[in-house]
Amino acid sequence: MPERSGDGTTVVFHIGHDELVVRQRYEVLSIVNDLLIGLWFAVGSVLFFSDATVFWGTWLFLAGSVQMLVRPAIRFSRRVHLRRIHPGHGSGDGAYDF
Repeated sequence: MPERSGDGTTVVFHIGHDELVVRQRYEVLSIVNDLLIGLWFAVGSVLFFSDATVFWGTWLFLAGSVQMLVRPAIRFSRRVHLRRIHPGHGSGDGAYDF
């Protein structure tokens, strides 16, 4: 049976160790993804300072932009995974953005 936190915004399902592992794995994926996006855009920005490196800067901006599409894919995968572990319940807590 789900429990609600004191403020009523968080629902916790006790489905064993699986939910905790799933949440942590997807959170780590999201953090690594965000760090790489920041790296691609920062390095790409520096490469735009020189005409000789604009080509590579453009490619890094493209890589960062494409990688921004990975974030919703991670979130969607997490929701599908949690539903498979515990079918018939809501999509989990929407407070997590990973």
